[in-house]
Amino acid sequence: MTQPGQLRLAVGMVGGGPGSNIGVAHRAGLLLDDRYRLVAGCFARDAERSASLAAQLGIDPDRAYPDHATMARAEAARADGIDLVVVATPNDSHVEIATAFLEAGIAVACEKPLATDSAGAARLVALAAERDQVLAVAHCYSAYAMVRHAARLVRDGELGEVRHVEVEHASGWASELHEAGEHKQAAWRMDPDVAGYASVVADIGIHAFHLVRYLTGLEAEEVSAQLTTLVPGRRVADNATVALRLTGGVSGRLWASMAATGQAHGLRIRVFGSQASLDWNHEDPQHLVLRRAGGEEVRLAQGMAGLSADEARLNRVGLGHAEGFIEAFANYYSDIAEELLARRDGTPRPQRELGFPTGADGLVGLQFVEAVTASHTANSAWVRPEKAGQ
Repeated sequence: MTQPGQLRLAVGMVGGGPGSNIGVAHRAGLLLDDRYRLVAGCFARDAERSASLAAQLGIDPDRAYPDHATMARAEAARADGIDLVVVATPNDSHVEIATAFLEAGIAVACEKPLATDSAGAARLVALAAERDQVLAVAHCYSAYAMVRHAARLVRDGELGEVRHVEVEHASGWASELHEAGEHKQAAWRMDPDVAGYASVVADIGIHAFHLVRYLTGLEAEEVSAQLTTLVPGRRVADNATVALRLTGGVSGRLWASMAATGQAHGLRIRVFGSQASLDWNHEDPQHLVLRRAGGEEVRLAQGMAGLSADEARLNRVGLGHAEGFIEAFANYYSDIAEELLARRDGTPRPQRELGFPTGADGLVGLQFVEAVTASHTANSAWVRPEKAGQ
């Protein structure tokens, strides 16, 4: 573990190996703000491929581990062991890996979904609380500066009373049967034994759902869902439509698809209030559109004067200089770093209403996935998320 006074934390990674786009994004985000040193890893099940990537990343051979269990034990025993591990593996391994590091006294930042079911997520949340360890979940879209500003506008009443929410994460990356070939990401994401039948919801639907919760502060009291498979021959659902009943009777709709032909990333959220609405699109993340009841439309840009402190603290290069996906990962990891450094040094922990997603958010996400599945099975009946996994 790093010593008091040191400004950079030691981090390790499990997964995210050769061919993993998300592994590249995590590593770039970790290193962008110079808050971490990547010093250890087990990047792939194949020891040779893992060691090869470790060498490329400048990691000492004795900290390139053959498996996660060996890594957790060895790093916990080192005086200079890692402060945080990033788990970037397929869904069905998250609980086992995160458990090993939490039990070893090491903080965990886990890719979503936190587990394959809410019971596994609940065990991780309880373990993190028992060990007083950080457990974070990589819903990094909430770390965009303009998403933080949007959430602040809602909480400050700029939209008036929230009435309705529309969110979609409609991507076209899997509009063909890629899993029938050599596409490694498709192979496990379309495997029901790894990703579950409701793969589209566990993979991208929970990102959209987390944005609803993060921007509005509202929870889903009930959901009514339909799962469909658009690509013939696929064994999992690749398309989901979900009606939402949110706190206080607020209505909402969520559409998640991996087979929306021609769509790029496809993440967008709109929140409609009694006085105004807001519109944020991931493919133009620098901007947030605010529309008032009288027809006035205001296009807010990241870095412009007069925005919230929540937005301003995430700016690096100022107005007119685009920041995007990697910077969102960096914001997520910088927020985690501030928490870890405060715990290490015995200084006051950051007290922010809009911070990084935790294990509790991961648990709520899995409850949502289970509620969607249960609703679909019951012919789109309304289901309460906290009851679905029981």
